[in-house]
Amino acid sequence: MRQAARRDLASSWEGVAADVAEVLARWPAAPPGARFSPIARFSSAGAGGGLVQVSGRAPGRSRLGAAGGPVEGRRVYAIGDVHGCYDLLIALLQRLGDDAAAAGPRATTLILLGDYVDRGPDSARVVEALCLLKSQAPFEVCLLKGNHEDALLRFLDAPSDGGPWLAFGGAATLALYGVDPPDPEDGLAAYATARDELLRRMPAAHLRLLQTLDLMAVVGDFAFVHAGVAPGEPLRGQSERDLLWIRREFLEARGPFEKVIVHGHTWDGDRPAVTPARIGLDTGAYETGVLSAMRFEDEERVWLAVRDGRGGRPPLDEVRSWVPAKPLDFTAAGAGFRVLSLA
Repeated sequence: MRQAARRDLASSWEGVAADVAEVLARWPAAPPGARFSPIARFSSAGAGGGLVQVSGRAPGRSRLGAAGGPVEGRRVYAIGDVHGCYDLLIALLQRLGDDAAAAGPRATTLILLGDYVDRGPDSARVVEALCLLKSQAPFEVCLLKGNHEDALLRFLDAPSDGGPWLAFGGAATLALYGVDPPDPEDGLAAYATARDELLRRMPAAHLRLLQTLDLMAVVGDFAFVHAGVAPGEPLRGQSERDLLWIRREFLEARGPFEKVIVHGHTWDGDRPAVTPARIGLDTGAYETGVLSAMRFEDEERVWLAVRDGRGGRPPLDEVRSWVPAKPLDFTAAGAGFRVLSLA
């Protein structure tokens, strides 16, 4: 039975390779002669707290009219929480590729905001797709860590503490890797057995990807994180826990922050949340059937989304654009976006 499960997983991942190849065929090649340094990416500084920069130039202060514009002359796509919704992820990546091709050649960065696993139906295939995307894409790919990846990794390190993760989606992820979720009544040894089995079944590339996710990316006027930031703390001083888990304190803060914060983690319907200080791209894909992204280019923000048609609704493959109500200045009181609603 275990060998059959392994064969099923392997054949599933072969299908992922074909899907990713089809996705990448829709994206344009990098513009001739383009020489853009990698974006600024940050990981944990370790026990001392704070963040350490692992790529790119040191971010400058946000200011209107900065060289290269709000995103340093790039085209940046950011994708909200996927949560195992593989079909939606592939559909959205195709949509973004078509959008990039229509917009013309430009140095491009794709940022995913974390929470790739748990809750949805295909976490293992999502991780496989991200491995292939990271290694094969003709553009820069930045994968951020979400609180669900954090919980999974903590389960691998200390399975006896894995009860909360299993309760909020981890059991589904174990099953998708062919591992029977442990029964709490069987005691702590059952958690260790499930952890060991997961490590046997999870490809090394999947584990490596999960262990090397970034905590934050900064491009021009924007900082991309999973959950949010602690108000009043500089970006470099943010804790890993806040970047992955913060909610109310961040959401209730009016800002401004050091940068405009683009985040996932919290959703309240199938439309992004936009304020002068933050842009929330989690639209609850595993519940609403809507997976959202945004294109950042010069002074334009464009929302792109796909919907799976659940609940009798027609599938969605549409673009909605946000136009600044006034000249782009995210820190000014009253600044904001005119939102074109998704109908």
